[in-house]
Amino acid sequence: MNATHFLQEPHDPAIGAVAAMRSRRAPRVAIIEDNESLAFGLQRTLESDGYEVFVAGDGRAGATVVREVDPDLILLDVMLPAADGFSVLRSLRSEGVSVPVLILTARGEEADKVHGFRLGADDYVTKPFGLSELLMRIEALIRRSGRTQAAIPRVEELGFGDVRINPMASTVTKGGHPVALTPKELDLLLALVRHPGVVLSRVSLLREVWGHRAEVMTRTVDIHVAELRRKLEDVPAKPRHFVTVWKRGYRFDP
Repeated sequence: MNATHFLQEPHDPAIGAVAAMRSRRAPRVAIIEDNESLAFGLQRTLESDGYEVFVAGDGRAGATVVREVDPDLILLDVMLPAADGFSVLRSLRSEGVSVPVLILTARGEEADKVHGFRLGADDYVTKPFGLSELLMRIEALIRRSGRTQAAIPRVEELGFGDVRINPMASTVTKGGHPVALTPKELDLLLALVRHPGVVLSRVSLLREVWGHRAEVMTRTVDIHVAELRRKLEDVPAKPRHFVTVWKRGYRFDP
């Protein structure tokens, strides 16, 4: 019996299901963004949530990445060197590329949003944005696109001690009681909790949570960590989970 004949034989449905699961890969996201700090933060966040990430720093390189890796979603900045985001979007759509495109931009003008949608954008996020909101939009776009070969990661509930975090619902409880966090406090909490035992510098946290905007100082990180301690530590003056590592940054201990 040759191999071809064997593949055509009836098989156990359970075996087929296992094979299908093995063939499902991590969803691919192409980030086309010239702000290296922001791109680095987005890449690290997405990879920690199970995505395969490809980064390009200008429009031409980004279009090449999209053609080569066939991503399941494109995060596209508008203000890009070499070719702006609108030009990249127009070119890809004219080539028949139907991958969902989520535009990232500091522009908030309605005319820019309308222009992007007319060129074929699927969603729009204005900087600065919350990481939990961005993850939710990415998952929703990939699901709606029907690109079922990608196994969309499930962002499970996170927790430590008596604290529970639901990233998709943007809710936090302590001892079963809701805790009110600002959007940036939640983003900082997620950035820390997703890297247990790792010392994260203030600069790396600025990249991941604030996009390292010029007006945001490292002192901002200290203030937000102090608020997380006040709201989530049993004894804020003697933090157990949000630990300061002298001259290096902060470490989350579960």
